[in-house]
Amino acid sequence: MHRCHRVRRCPQALVRGLAWLVALAGLGAVPPQVQAQTLEKSTVRHGSADVPVEIARPAGRGPWPALLYIHAKRGYEDVDRAHVRALARDGFLVMAPDWLAANMIERWPDRHVPESEDDVEAALAALRAHPDACRQPAGIVAKSRGPYFAIRLAAKRPQDVGPIVAWYGHFQHPNAPEPQQLFTVAPEVRQIRSPVLMLIGDADFELRRMVNGRAFYVLSERGVPVELQMYPMARRAFDFRADQSPEEKMATAHALRRELDWLRRWMALDAQGRCTGAAPG
Repeated sequence: MHRCHRVRRCPQALVRGLAWLVALAGLGAVPPQVQAQTLEKSTVRHGSADVPVEIARPAGRGPWPALLYIHAKRGYEDVDRAHVRALARDGFLVMAPDWLAANMIERWPDRHVPESEDDVEAALAALRAHPDACRQPAGIVAKSRGPYFAIRLAAKRPQDVGPIVAWYGHFQHPNAPEPQQLFTVAPEVRQIRSPVLMLIGDADFELRRMVNGRAFYVLSERGVPVELQMYPMARRAFDFRADQSPEEKMATAHALRRELDWLRRWMALDAQGRCTGAAPG
């Protein structure tokens, strides 16, 4: 199997070259059928609780490659829905559980609630069993705290979890003491085999950049396919900030392309983004 272990910085020339993508989006140059992508609201039963989920399907007939979308601790919002719709337009069956609502947790919790992991796991199980999902491991797209859920799932259910795309993610237990946050990574990083793409800005908080960097080296040393994409002049949540700079807009366009390429590569999809059943390599 081919292994990739690279730390990338987005070249300035490439960033400038992506400006036209941003310009098109700003001009509303999106086909009507793309704008019409809808989300289905549903629930996943977990014990005595119903976990709210939203599901987006590609146009046409399935089965489709399955993706679990895990939101950040700010909650599941319209920016997440836009991302989920975009993933469905790219050919993925996407399920997004609202792990805050499922546990009646207020937005921006300062601590991690372990019970929320069970609800996200229930959504993964429902996604894998979905009649329109390809019978292969599901990919995960996760943001901020979401990647911590992702690595926990990948360690616990390796047969169900394929590639992971982590946007400025946690790779340490959010409740871990300060020395662990500074100098170590979560034990799951030393267990998982899922290919991991890390997307983060070089103006993000230092601690988050450090933990991403440590996780990169641990995964690379273990032979796990991993890449870390660092974006110049991009802050935390560079993909949806209300005060997005021109550079952050271009970083977002580039990151979305990298996300799609990573998922298609490691989910062994064909040129049309359909499942092939072949092992990635």
